[in-house]
Amino acid sequence: MTLFLIRIFLFSVFALVSCSSKPESQELVVGMDLSYPPFETIDENGKPAGISVELAQALADTLKQPLRIENMPFVGLIPSLQNKRIDCIISSMTDTPERRQSIAFSDPYLSTGLALLVGVNADIPNSAEIDRPGRTLVVRQGTTGELWARGNLKQAKVLSVEKENAAVLEVIQGKAGAFIYDQMSVWQNWKKNPTTTRAILTPLQKEYWAVGVRKDNDALRLKINDFLKEFRAKGGFEKLGDRFLSEQKEAFRKENIPFYF
Repeated sequence: MTLFLIRIFLFSVFALVSCSSKPESQELVVGMDLSYPPFETIDENGKPAGISVELAQALADTLKQPLRIENMPFVGLIPSLQNKRIDCIISSMTDTPERRQSIAFSDPYLSTGLALLVGVNADIPNSAEIDRPGRTLVVRQGTTGELWARGNLKQAKVLSVEKENAAVLEVIQGKAGAFIYDQMSVWQNWKKNPTTTRAILTPLQKEYWAVGVRKDNDALRLKINDFLKEFRAKGGFEKLGDRFLSEQKEAFRKENIPFYF
């Protein structure tokens, strides 16, 4: 082999090695249940939209990774994270001791509480009156509302359904006395159904939403914590609240209930 051909061969090998070893920008795959507006939803063009989508995009931009959102039922989020189908969960998920047995969480980015969407004719004057014999309370599968109900209700029947709108319908039709869900959703569903429901917003328990990550991915968890701290300092959460939740912010202020972010 001539010196010229040797040089060409070595150059080609070097080029191949260089190309194969060059790190590509991997996607940040975020799991969400896109059925919870205004946090996680699908817009008129069929694309993911909402507060959590904006937050995920800001995180991906900070990490300099393309964002891909995987839409799936809420109950499938943790298994998908454990199976490495997704990198993290940003889906209005509450950090609980039960969930910490399976996954890890970032620092909290939002505080809320469990509230009650009550049927207009239901004999439930306040949250202390819900656990009664013969009463049915509806919850959404896999949520902290279901965990709270099954851990605290001793006399009332607990009905678990998959979708939020199905739970609301149970209340509207009088099949359930109340729907146990987060304050934001309770307020929104009452606004949509003011003649058939009422809202009891005093929280049954305080909750904190956080980003879910695998226990073996502490590096990502720490990066997310740094991002959340900086995003808050720059007013990112305040802007999201003003953009998506301005009416709710004012309503909660009037009732002297702390608002979320």
